[in-house]
Amino acid sequence: MEAELREQLSSDLKTSLRNGDRVKLSVIRGVFAAVKNAEMARQEKMMAGSLKEHQITASDDEATRQAKMNAIAREVERISPQVTLDNAGILGVISKEAKQREESIAAYKQGNRPELVSREEAELAVLRTYLPQQASREEIIATVKQVVAETGALGPRDKGKVMPKVIALLKGKAEGREINEVVTELLK
Repeated sequence: MEAELREQLSSDLKTSLRNGDRVKLSVIRGVFAAVKNAEMARQEKMMAGSLKEHQITASDDEATRQAKMNAIAREVERISPQVTLDNAGILGVISKEAKQREESIAAYKQGNRPELVSREEAELAVLRTYLPQQASREEIIATVKQVVAETGALGPRDKGKVMPKVIALLKGKAEGREINEVVTELLK
């Protein structure tokens, strides 16, 4: 699924629109909205830090005001390409959406709301088609053992050496909680 995820989502949106697949259509639109929100938050964060020095005040004369406006325009041009999420960022958004569905399913089951459970499960199934296949516990153990051997980790104190490397290797394929459990077990 490394082929441009944004393009795949866009293509699937059009297909689901043509086919009348309301669930998939709704989920993909939701993903696009969440991606846009993440990009806007990222842009806002980047702009806030870099534009403080160009703040226009009432005491600025016209030339100063124009110079600051030009500086702001250059800053926007510089930052804009950095704001667009890449495949990893989009996968992060989809993963977050999937996690929200899982939490909703658990809550709806507790509240005895089977109609809402089935809707959330259908949406979760669509989201999972865009996520990489999850690593099995055995694959996680093998990866942790490999990183432990590479880093020379000997005990629980070396967990800080192992965790970041394992998380980077299994990004999107395993949850941090599960990775943490395996690392803790193997470094006893």
